[in-house]
Amino acid sequence: MVFVLLASFATAAERPNFLNVLDFGAVGDGQADNTAAFQKALDEAAKSDVQAVFAPRGNYRFDGSLAFPVGVTLKGVWESVPAHNGIRDRGLPKPTDDGTTFLVYGNADAENKEPFITLNTNCTLKGVCIYYPEQKADDVPTPYPWAVAMRGKNPAVLDCELLNPYKGIDATKNERHLIRNISGQPLRLGIYVDAIYDIGRIENVHFNPWWSMQSKLFQWQQENGEAFVFGHSDWQYVLNTFCFGYNIGYRFIQSQAGGCNGNFLGIGADDCYTALVVDQCAPMGLLITNGEFVSFHGPDPTMIRVSPTNQGVVRFSNCAFWGPCSKIAVIEGRGTVGFSDCTFVQWGFAPTETRNDRRRGENRTSDAALQLLGGTVLVRGSEFRENRPHILLGKEVRKAIVSDNVFRGPIQIEKQTESTSLSIHGNVGD
Repeated sequence: MVFVLLASFATAAERPNFLNVLDFGAVGDGQADNTAAFQKALDEAAKSDVQAVFAPRGNYRFDGSLAFPVGVTLKGVWESVPAHNGIRDRGLPKPTDDGTTFLVYGNADAENKEPFITLNTNCTLKGVCIYYPEQKADDVPTPYPWAVAMRGKNPAVLDCELLNPYKGIDATKNERHLIRNISGQPLRLGIYVDAIYDIGRIENVHFNPWWSMQSKLFQWQQENGEAFVFGHSDWQYVLNTFCFGYNIGYRFIQSQAGGCNGNFLGIGADDCYTALVVDQCAPMGLLITNGEFVSFHGPDPTMIRVSPTNQGVVRFSNCAFWGPCSKIAVIEGRGTVGFSDCTFVQWGFAPTETRNDRRRGENRTSDAALQLLGGTVLVRGSEFRENRPHILLGKEVRKAIVSDNVFRGPIQIEKQTESTSLSIHGNVGD
């Protein structure tokens, strides 16, 4: 019996826990098309005991798309999200220097074609860099389809670098997606979430202009790019996410499926024309905690915009807002928006100001930090660190509580509303 057990353990130890793409004809030389070889490996994995495919170090060219069978994992060499240079020298390797890199050539100028990778139920993509070699770093970007689409139940993208896709991850029409440890520079749209009826999770996702900040491309990105867009999602969970250099950092929309509600913790947007926009959210609301938002470029740099269409609830708790910007927030609509224990700095700068103007404090506008123009608004326990107009309560405000805040200089609150449902008390100024 002892010999039988030892033989069994030896057999298990010798059995590989993955299929290797090289055994299916894949070539990591950056020249040969690997679409058929990878698809064959994925299909064979679905029939095997291991249900996993390994792509060793190499530069794998793809002229087509990959569809994962149910339950299959494709894994590169990276155990943590890698970082690479684009055309900028940051002391990092190029994407073709090391690791497992997918070179995507297929479907240029065909944005609405099938995604490069489609994940299905219980599928995982892990430890790879996705790179578009023919994308121009100093020009308007070329449209490509989504780099990754997540479908079915429990699809996951882990420890991957999306170095320069036109569109990053399509996280729609699935349940319980997991997107964790992702970096890169999606140019038009980073992650799109919609039609989610069971909790989706996004963690440790950072979109920075590592690949290119050449003026023509980066200006296009700031005028057109959106990092995170949320349509309908039932209690979306988002933790430690960041974006730099987009037109809109975070956007919440009303899709055909509905709006979003969820928990957003430790999110950030830097140098976005508008850090966060709510066109519509679900009645259950958005809870945004420990966020940091910075806007100082664009025609009217503003941290937060809540559109006239919004009827949901948005709460900002322990968030920091600074610029130098034009306005901290413009709030419209019939919903409820609250700011509690927040810090507001550097507002009231004209959009056309130079950096020297900002340093000298010149060309300042008379805009209040919070332009509260409609709905129900709550501002409590926050600090306004400028001796500038602080709050404007517009004509369409129905209810407001402004209490226990600290203001630099005398309290400057302008009331245009005729509503009698206002409570302004306990505030302290200089």
